[in-house]
Amino acid sequence: MMMRHRTGLPRWWFGLVGVTGVALILGVLHALWFAPTERTMGTVQRIFYYHVSSAWTAFVAFFINFLACLAYVKTRRPKWDAVAVSAAEVGVIFGTVNLITGPIWAKPVWGIWWTWDARLTSTLVMWLLYVSYLLLRQFAAEHPGQRVWAAAFGIFAFVDVPIVYLSIRLWRTQHPGPVIAGGEQSGIDPRMFLALHVCFAAFLLLFFVLFYWRYRLEQQRAELAELRARLQRWHMDRLA
Repeated sequence: MMMRHRTGLPRWWFGLVGVTGVALILGVLHALWFAPTERTMGTVQRIFYYHVSSAWTAFVAFFINFLACLAYVKTRRPKWDAVAVSAAEVGVIFGTVNLITGPIWAKPVWGIWWTWDARLTSTLVMWLLYVSYLLLRQFAAEHPGQRVWAAAFGIFAFVDVPIVYLSIRLWRTQHPGPVIAGGEQSGIDPRMFLALHVCFAAFLLLFFVLFYWRYRLEQQRAELAELRARLQRWHMDRLA
């Protein structure tokens, strides 16, 4: 039997919160001190570890949303709808971090906050698509039949995710080319590589902490809606 805290959350979730806290501290230490300073960009390059990690984590979140939307369209089970909206909501948070850290890095390096190149534009479109999905899902929250349309839109929105990933490989952009698995000119210092993956692991753990918490909230919201519906039916029966 799963042990639960008085909050209703499983006890392993609180253990995961602790591990995530440690991982985030390790990520800060690696990004700010352990990783060497980049030769041409200097200290501002250290935002790279959070910028890339937040983008990768958003990709994971949107992939989970994509799978859950497919499952919901096929089965109509509320569980998959809850998974989909929870993953998308947390994914938008990490996508927002990505969009904020990018211009902060770009200004001292490029001399501009923003440019409409393929990577930046497709990333902004991806963020807008998932914000739109959340708005559509919110409007359909009280009508389970209409949630199918939100799920269908979530499936459509995922089309932009591989476009974002491949944009710097398919087109010439001001955005830097791939530094990992990107060809002969790619590659980073091993300590930078380690710092990046420590930060990504920390962000991924944080995603699952927030995702499960949001999923539980969505379940409780559904249970409350069901109780309200039962109470209304009972009241109508009494009046009849």
